[in-house]
Amino acid sequence: MNPVLIDLGFIKIYWYSIMILLGLFIGGSLIIGEGKRFKIPEDYMVNTIMYAVISGIIGARIYYVLFNWSYYGSHLIDILKVWEGGLAIHGGILFGLISVVLYTKKYEVNTTRLLDIAVVGLIIGQAIGRWGNFFNGEAHGAATTLEVLTNLHLPKFIVDGMNIYGTYYHPTFLYESLWCTIGFIVLLIFRRRKYTKIGQTTALYLVWYGIGRFFIEGMRTDSLMLGNLKAAQLVSILFVVIGIIVFIIKGKGSKLENQYNDLANIESVKF
Repeated sequence: MNPVLIDLGFIKIYWYSIMILLGLFIGGSLIIGEGKRFKIPEDYMVNTIMYAVISGIIGARIYYVLFNWSYYGSHLIDILKVWEGGLAIHGGILFGLISVVLYTKKYEVNTTRLLDIAVVGLIIGQAIGRWGNFFNGEAHGAATTLEVLTNLHLPKFIVDGMNIYGTYYHPTFLYESLWCTIGFIVLLIFRRRKYTKIGQTTALYLVWYGIGRFFIEGMRTDSLMLGNLKAAQLVSILFVVIGIIVFIIKGKGSKLENQYNDLANIESVKF
């Protein structure tokens, strides 16, 4: 699979970059639209997304580079080549979260509600962004056979794309993309429930993504390692534990308190 979409000689446009931008556009549009329900100024939401994305990309790259310092330590210029791949989503989530917390505190916005607004757009953005890994021929699973992939009833272009230098691999990028897509639907439906409380959608995101990523990471062959353990699996376990705790804590009290969809109880945004 050719990772380059357009080669103009003096500049190359990579599929990876296009898929990241597409995920950002669709996810960001959903976030901005949901923010309008709560009378949050569009300019504020755009700024929040912009800072979170910039922080997320930096964090995702730092996370990846640190785990591959044996290479990047002697190839410093390659650290800047983000378009060639090498972004770790957990680093992006962490730095993006820090950015959102700081920005919401600055303008006295309910941080937890804004995270509930953001995670639905985030998970569909992740689903789309994973296709950038497909075009880069990365984030795949163990070697397999053409027969196995054919029996999965995958589209021919995916099967062909999983033939990397003559060897077929499991499309774990696809498994995660599908898991995130289903998660997007689940979160969207859950968030619209009458008695969903502020913070529970974010908690459900942590649990959903953590469970899926844990098992999918177990299939991957290019995992970032922490000793003999896969770093992404450790973080995924942490996600699930934190998510369950937050979900339970936020669910306490009367079901009429702290409802996410209570549009009559919205804090003014000082922006």
